[in-house]
Amino acid sequence: MNTMRAGLLLAAMTGIFLAVGYAIGGSGGMLIAFLFAVGTNAFAYWNSDKMVLSMYGAREVSRESAPEFHDLIARLAARAKLPMPKVYIIDSDQPNAFATGRDPEHAAVAATTGLLRMLDEREIAGVMGHELAHVRNRDTLVMTITATLAGAIGMLANFAFLLGGRRDERGGGNAILSIAMMILAPIAAAMVQFAISRTREYGADHGGAEISGDPLALASALAKLEQMAHQVPNAQAEANPATAHLFIVNPLSGHGADNLFSTHPAARNRIAKLQELARGMNAAPVTTAGRASGPWEDTAPRRKGPWG
Repeated sequence: MNTMRAGLLLAAMTGIFLAVGYAIGGSGGMLIAFLFAVGTNAFAYWNSDKMVLSMYGAREVSRESAPEFHDLIARLAARAKLPMPKVYIIDSDQPNAFATGRDPEHAAVAATTGLLRMLDEREIAGVMGHELAHVRNRDTLVMTITATLAGAIGMLANFAFLLGGRRDERGGGNAILSIAMMILAPIAAAMVQFAISRTREYGADHGGAEISGDPLALASALAKLEQMAHQVPNAQAEANPATAHLFIVNPLSGHGADNLFSTHPAARNRIAKLQELARGMNAAPVTTAGRASGPWEDTAPRRKGPWG
C-alpha cells in the first residue's frame, strides 16, 4: 500500500511538472519539464533527507554527546523492531520533531531543543515513538520527497510566470496561462501534501502509542506542541513551508497565507483517538515517570549551552 501511495504521489507531482512545462513552452516545454521531473525525483530519493536536515541546521548527536535522548531512541527503536536511526537535534525554541530517510535502514529522527526542554520523558517518548512509526510505515520517503518536489514546483511555477511574461511581450506567449499556472501549481502541490499527511499522521499516532506503550503521554505532548507552535515561531519552517508536513504538528504560526491549507489533522481529533486507544490498551510504557533532576542534560563536554 505504501509503495502504491508513493507511486501515485510521484505521478501526481510529475503531472504538475508537465502542466507547468506546457505553460512555459508547449510540447517542447512539457518534454523538458518531464526530464526535469525525472531528475528531481531521482535526486530527492537519494538526497532529500540530507537537504531537509541541512535546511533546519540539524546536528547529529551520539550517545556520548546526548546520552539520555540517544538511549531513549535506542529503546524505542528496539521495541519497534527497527534499526537504530541516526539521531539529530535542531536548535529551535519551538517544540517539534520529524523523521526522514528513504527506508528504515537509512532513517533519521530529529527533535528540537524546545521539545527536549518543555516535555517530560514520557511525552518525549510518545513523540519519538510517533516519528519511529513513520519510519516503520515507510512514510518518510513519501513525505520527504513531497517536501522537495513541492518546493521545486513553486520554483518552476515562478519561472513559468517570468518566462511567459517575456514571451507575451514579444507577442508569442500566453501570459494569462502562465499567471494561472503560477497560482494553481503550488496550490495543487500543497493539496497533494494535504491529502497524504493527514491520513499518515493518524496512523503514526496509533503506531507511536503502541511503540511507546503510552498513548496518553503522546496525547499530552500533542496538546502542548499544538499550543506552543502558535506561540513560538519556527523561522526555518516559515521560510520553507513545503516542509511543514514533515513535523508532528504544523510548525507554521498561521500568520501567513502559506498556512491556508493545514497538512495536519486537528490536534483535538488526534487526542480524542489516542484517549480512545488508551482505554483499550494494556502495554507497558517504554519509560518511567518524568524528569525531576533533568535527565536530558548533556553530560559530555560542551561549548554552547546544554546541547553542544
